[in-house]
Amino acid sequence: MILLELLAGFLEIGCFSFGGAYGAIPLIREIVVSYGWIGEEELSYMIAVSESTPGPIMVNLATYVGSEKAGVPGALIATAAVVLPAFLIVIVLTLLLKKLVTNGAFQATLGALKHCVAGIVLATGVYMILVNCVGVPGNFKADIAAIVMTAVLGALYFGSRKIIKNGVSPIVLIVLAGVAGVFVYGW
Repeated sequence: MILLELLAGFLEIGCFSFGGAYGAIPLIREIVVSYGWIGEEELSYMIAVSESTPGPIMVNLATYVGSEKAGVPGALIATAAVVLPAFLIVIVLTLLLKKLVTNGAFQATLGALKHCVAGIVLATGVYMILVNCVGVPGNFKADIAAIVMTAVLGALYFGSRKIIKNGVSPIVLIVLAGVAGVFVYGW
């Protein structure tokens, strides 16, 4: 039964996740929490670890949840389920793209989707900042260290864009956030 739940849940994530991992986080959160596979706090940790390690968050999360719930078969099924829709969509789109690339309606749709995905990514970022800095509804607790680190990293990012053409590299910011997290919260 758990293998079918993993298949269904991660197929849903794979089918309806547009715009990459940041855009998919609300859907991922909804599914993994509703199935009871992991809680909000563990999901936040998983997102943080996935952002500082190689590999897409959906694959990392699917493999982790699958292995925790059903061992190697669960990891294989969950991982395959989350990547299968994208694999099939890319094959179909590649075949159709040659005909669609000159279509004006198709170009307009892609342009609109770009703005929608940007909004979803922004909303996810704000949500993650709020959850990690002040907690979740019903369990509010200000984490002063997280608030300070967020403010410092934000100031560094936006301030450096005034001084350096492209600003500080996101990789540098991720490393700084990881080092600060180790110093503040420990291993």
